[in-house]
Amino acid sequence: MESVTAIKRNIRVNFQHQVHFTDGVFDAANPLLRKILGGPTAGAAALVVVDEGLALAQPQLADSITHYFAADNGRLHLVCPPLIIEGGERAKNSYVHVAEIHSRVERCHLDRHSFILGVGGGALLDVAGLAAATAHRGVRHVRIPTTTLSQCDAGVGVKNGINAFGRKNFIGTFAPPYAVINDFQMLSSLSDRDKRAGSAEAVKVALVRDREFFEELERQAADLAVFAPGAMRGMIRRCAELHVDHIASGGDPFESGAGRPLDFGHWAAHKLEELSGYGIRHGEAVAAGMALDVAYSRQAGLLGAAAAERVLSLLEALGFALFANEMICVDSENQRALFKGLEEFREHQGGELTLMMLKDMGRPVEIHQVSLPLMLDAVRQLQKRRARSAGKVAPVSTPTEKSAPHFVIGPARLGRRGKSSARGANKSAP
Repeated sequence: MESVTAIKRNIRVNFQHQVHFTDGVFDAANPLLRKILGGPTAGAAALVVVDEGLALAQPQLADSITHYFAADNGRLHLVCPPLIIEGGERAKNSYVHVAEIHSRVERCHLDRHSFILGVGGGALLDVAGLAAATAHRGVRHVRIPTTTLSQCDAGVGVKNGINAFGRKNFIGTFAPPYAVINDFQMLSSLSDRDKRAGSAEAVKVALVRDREFFEELERQAADLAVFAPGAMRGMIRRCAELHVDHIASGGDPFESGAGRPLDFGHWAAHKLEELSGYGIRHGEAVAAGMALDVAYSRQAGLLGAAAAERVLSLLEALGFALFANEMICVDSENQRALFKGLEEFREHQGGELTLMMLKDMGRPVEIHQVSLPLMLDAVRQLQKRRARSAGKVAPVSTPTEKSAPHFVIGPARLGRRGKSSARGANKSAP
């Protein structure tokens, strides 16, 4: 009888991850996009997908795109007028926009050597990126992020995804874009709220990767709070550089393992977005999620009080709220809805719960268990801090979860799914 044998080989695939910085990417005199698209083949075909909110804010943009391609003497081919689709988190709540892009790819006969350009915020880039990664098993994708958050973080990463089953980014891919182009002029039409959002991701990457960058953000806080162009450009460039460095040299670009430093604060952030019906935007949720984990790090004895205060003060100086009422929502079983995010995050990681906490700026530490009483205390500290800043007496937010476990350890669940799901949360704890 023959013995069972196996053939094993290591497969290595090299990607070049390029992020460019410019002004006026669709100005006819700007050669950058022409060089990127014209690099691999002559006469490259392109489909351009534009965020509807951006198109409304910059009504000349669609014409600028059309004229840019028309002025290229046939070397680049725009297969149809720019496709304008819904942006924002709503765009990710169904497969309809991905299917719409797929339909254009098929009707316009794009192939694997063609390009899909996504021009918009992080949600639009997620949708366009997922469509590009799955059409023909991969059409070249160029991202042109147009918000501070996407230029700092989402747009320069390698993830694409849409929401499903009430879960953020449940369906998605890891697919490095062919190129990323950060056009600073695209930020001019953003609201102050959207300009501010990217600063949260800059603080995050500084906390887990670069103490000197954190200190630079402290020095620049006053300028960043009023969106001074020089300070904003410097922040975006350094944040993008640290993000790309982590992807290229962190050893786990497609997140096969559980440890994810760039997800600092995100277990709570994703849940806060969901609980608020996405009324809390991603950058705002990340700021609150980081504040919670910083407070927990302090309560758990990992982070000194002075260091914790510096982080919280910087976030406040940049204009972020550190506490959200969604932090104290309880579900039908009187369980903290926010804490269901721990179990969902563990599922997303595929096994053992792994969270990043802080020992100091630039010094993250992995933990695999969470003390719920200490996390509740961290929530109360942020609630009291908000009340003090508003000149009010903070209510005492006492734990009501008598049945809650003291620790969430490894793959242990927080409770039954179904009725106890955080999606049923509709009230707040006293």
